[in-house]
Amino acid sequence: MKKWFVISIFLICCAASFIPFQKALVMTETRNEQPNVNYVLLDSENDFQIVFTHSIHLSDVIESYRVLTSNEFQLVSMEYSDVAIGMPGYAEKGQVLTYEDGVYTLRYDNAKLPNFTLHIGAVQHKLMLRYGDEEYDLKNNLKKGKSYFIEVKKLSFYEKMKGVKLNDNKE
Repeated sequence: MKKWFVISIFLICCAASFIPFQKALVMTETRNEQPNVNYVLLDSENDFQIVFTHSIHLSDVIESYRVLTSNEFQLVSMEYSDVAIGMPGYAEKGQVLTYEDGVYTLRYDNAKLPNFTLHIGAVQHKLMLRYGDEEYDLKNNLKKGKSYFIEVKKLSFYEKMKGVKLNDNKE
């Protein structure tokens, strides 16, 4: 009887390690047969930002996102200081563009994305992920010259062990 109880507990624990339970921002390397998977665990905070230096203007661009309950991304806004060459100078339908203190802010009414792909360029300019009080240098944590499929999903204990938690790579 005691033997079966121990075996049952062991099997339950093994099975539980494959049940997704923790929401994460998951970055999976694309175009690779054995992709690297990196993640940032999400808590109650649903907003994050991607901050990068525009390769031509050499000024910072801040893209703000919100994770929705549907695990989709809502593009909230984009802030930048230079227009033209890749940066809009006017708002389209469903957008509002404001200019204040030298900063353009493009706000989106209802721009939703199920996922997106982020390319890590070889040029050594800023590319950061801000979540909560943490900042992750994506140029140091991800492979340069590679693209990453970004999505929100729940991870199991097993998937967490296989992937790389971004702040484990922080300097």
